[in-house]
This record gives sequence, C-alpha cells and structure tokens, in this order.
Amino acid sequence: MALIVAISCIIFIPIGYFLCFFILGKRRREHEKESKHALDAAHAEAERIKREAALVLKDELLKRKEEIEGESRETRHELRQLEKRLSKREDNLDGKLELLAKKERSMEGLQANLASKQKDVEGLEARLRETIEEEKKALLRVSGYTKEEAEKILLDRLSKDLEEECARRIATSLNKVKETANEQAAKVICETIQRCAANHTVENIVSTVELPNEDMKGRIIGREGRNIRAFEKATGIDVIVDDTPGVIVLSGFDGIRREVARLTMEKLISDGRIHPARVEEIAKQTKKEMAETIKEIGKRVCFDMGFHNMHPELIQLIGRLRYRTSYGQNQLNHSVEVAELCAIIAGELKMDVKTARRCGLLHDIGKATGSDTEGGHAAVGAELAKRYEEKPEVINAIAAHHEEVPSRTAFAPLVSAADAISASRPGARRESLEKYIKRLEKLEDIATRFDGVRSAYAIQAGREIRVIVDPADVDDNLATKICYDIARGIEGELEYPGEVVVTVIREIRSIGHAK
Repeated sequence: MALIVAISCIIFIPIGYFLCFFILGKRRREHEKESKHALDAAHAEAERIKREAALVLKDELLKRKEEIEGESRETRHELRQLEKRLSKREDNLDGKLELLAKKERSMEGLQANLASKQKDVEGLEARLRETIEEEKKALLRVSGYTKEEAEKILLDRLSKDLEEECARRIATSLNKVKETANEQAAKVICETIQRCAANHTVENIVSTVELPNEDMKGRIIGREGRNIRAFEKATGIDVIVDDTPGVIVLSGFDGIRREVARLTMEKLISDGRIHPARVEEIAKQTKKEMAETIKEIGKRVCFDMGFHNMHPELIQLIGRLRYRTSYGQNQLNHSVEVAELCAIIAGELKMDVKTARRCGLLHDIGKATGSDTEGGHAAVGAELAKRYEEKPEVINAIAAHHEEVPSRTAFAPLVSAADAISASRPGARRESLEKYIKRLEKLEDIATRFDGVRSAYAIQAGREIRVIVDPADVDDNLATKICYDIARGIEGELEYPGEVVVTVIREIRSIGHAK
C-alpha cells in the first residue's frame, strides 16, 4: 500500500507541476495580450486627443490671427486718417506762415511809411510852432499887452463862459431830475411793495388761558384771594376771572410780562400745586426761561438776515421786539419787513444791500428798552447803536428815520420810506375806534352828497362802499358818472391805506302778491 502511494506520488507530482506550469503560461499570455490591447488603445486615444488638441489650437491661432489682422487694419486706417489730418494741418500752417510773412512784410512797409510820415509831421509841427510864435508876437505887438496880461484876459473870458455853461447844464439836469424823480421813486416803491408780501395780524394786550374745569378758577383765586394776589405781584399782570366758561384772562401792556404770566399760569395749572410760594418759584423759573427764549429769537432773526457779527446786547433787544406792539403791529415782524423793504429798494438803487437791511432791522431798536429810558425811540436806538459800535450810516439812519435829526446818508430816507410802507400796509396796524368810525361816516357822507343817491353803506372795514341809487332818477350812464365822482371825492378828502372800492347799485324790483 505504501508502495502504491509512493508510485502515485511519483507519477502525479510531475503531471501536476506540468499542468500548473501550462495554466500559468496560458494566463500570462492572456494577460500580455490584454495589456497589449490596452496599450494600443491608450496610444490610439492619445493620438486622437493630440489630433483634437492640434485642431483646437489651429482654430484658436486662426481666430487670433484674424483678430490681430482686424486690429491692424483699424490701426492702419486710423494712422491714415491721422496722416491726412496732419497733412491738412501742415497745409494750413504753411498757408498761415505765408500769410504771416505777407503781413510782416506789409507791416515793415507800413512802419517805414509811418516813420517817413512821422518825420514829415515833426517838420510840420516845428514850422507850426514857429508860425504860432510869430503870430503871438505879432498879436502882442498889435494889442499892446504882454503875454501874461493876454493870458489873464483870455482865461477870465473862458472862466465866465464856462460858469454860464455849467449853470445852464446844472439847471437842465435839475429840471430833468425833478421831472423823473417822482416817477422813478413811485416805480421803485411799487416794485418793492409787490416783491415783499407780508402777512399782518393785529395783536391784543390780553392773553387767555384755557382751564381744564371750572373748579380751577377757585384754586387760582385761593383762600381770600391770596393765590391771585401772589400771582399778580410776581408777574405784574392783572388776572381777570369772570363768568366766561373755561378761560381766564391775563391783561397787561408789557408783552414780555404778559407772556411770562401766561407760561407761569399754564405751568401752575398743569402742575396742580397752586399756592403763593409755588407761584413765586414758577414765576422766577419762567423769567429765566423767557430770557433764553428772547436771546434765541434774536439769534434766529440775525442768522436769517445774514448778520453774524451783531453785538449780544443788540441780539437780546431784537428778541425783545417780539413781545412789543405798536398800534397792534408786532414790532419784530415790522422790523424784519422794514429790513427786507430796505434791501429791495437798495438793490433797485444800486446801494449797499447788507447795510440797508441792517438799518431797517435796527431802526426801532429803541422801543425794546422799555419805558424807563428818556427820549424818543429813534434817539435811544441811535445811542444804543453808537454804544455797540455800529456803522455811522446805521446810527444816522436810526436817528433820522422820523426826521428828528438831519439825514447824512441816503440810508436814512430809505428807512423812512420802508417804515412808512410797512406801517401803512392794509391791516398792518389797528386804528382807534373813534378814528375808524369817523372814517366810515366820512365815506358814507361823501357818497350821499350826490343827487339820486338813496343810501350808502361802508363795508369791509371801510375798504368798500356800496351806493344804492334811485332807478327812477338815475340811468345807467349817470350811475357810472356818480361812481366816478364818488371815487374822486374820496381820493380828495380822505387819507387811507390801500384802496377803497366804490360800487353803485341801480336795480328795479317788482313785487306782486297772489291771493
């Protein structure tokens, strides 16, 4: 048995080895064949990629070549255009050079001609001087005067003729100025009024304070009136508590005190604690705040006017004008309007606009000092302006705007005109009741003088009068004539700001009753 196994091993081991060698060789050949095929395929793919890259590169080179050729063509075209322009410029320069050369030659000829003529003129002048000297000597011999005597007689005669001519021309100029001065002044003033449109409100001497309820009136009065007495003492303003529901009235002529009183009262009502000590505390606090408010108002006005070098005291006084009125017209609004009017008129007359505006703004500054200053407000204002180193033109304009002192510059009459325009503008100032009633009565009296007038009514605060005529006595043509005559009569007998509209009404009414 062992022998059989040994023989089997001897026989099958070589056979197995041979089979293994054969199988491995076959696999190796198959792997080599596959590797060759893969290598051939890789070479083929590389060749294909190489050919495609070469084609792409060739296309890119062709495109780049075409772009370069296009740019070259454009560049060559631009160069040709530049060459043409340069050639034209060279031709123009050559022509100009030739022209300059011709002009230069012509100038040289003219200079030579001028030099020769100048020599001739010098010779003629020399001969003329000699002739004049000979004639002078001959005239002196004939007249028997010396040279100095003859010159004196001639100068005296010329001086007399010159004086007469100057007087004649001065008289002519004065007459011409007189003829056109009023017309030009009216034109300037009309244009000024048209360019400066201002709103006007009439301010009262009382202020009202609204109350949250009627019980607040008793708290304001206090026990036995102690609160209201403390308030009037602290503010200097009268408090009127009447039957008017929901309000109390503060009365006083000093606008600043009245405003302080109004603010104090509003603070007390808002706070709710009303007693004498609290009233005095709030009043003092409000006065300090009011001083700062006045300063801010003055600064704002000066900034708006373009005055950045105004003295602080003048700024404070300008702010105080906000709480001062004259015939119901607010003084600060009036001063600002006068300043603008002065600036417009100065611009029309070619004067210094900034100085004119400063004169107008400060013309009533004397009214801000209160009643404790002696003298008129114009003199006081001029003294203040002088104290705070204003220009002499401004000082004189303030002092002379009511013609209390002579005008030394043109700004003074300019301020007077602007002040009159602002004050006489319709609605600017409040008339007294007596004067107002007299004006209305005078209007109606003028209208009722004419025959055929049945009645006349002044309306719209005297800005219009409506006249009703009897249609039986007055026809349409006569009504037109009556309207014209009434207007002329008003112009001749009344003084009024603005204009008065006259309306004549002629109508027939037929009334019937159906029963």
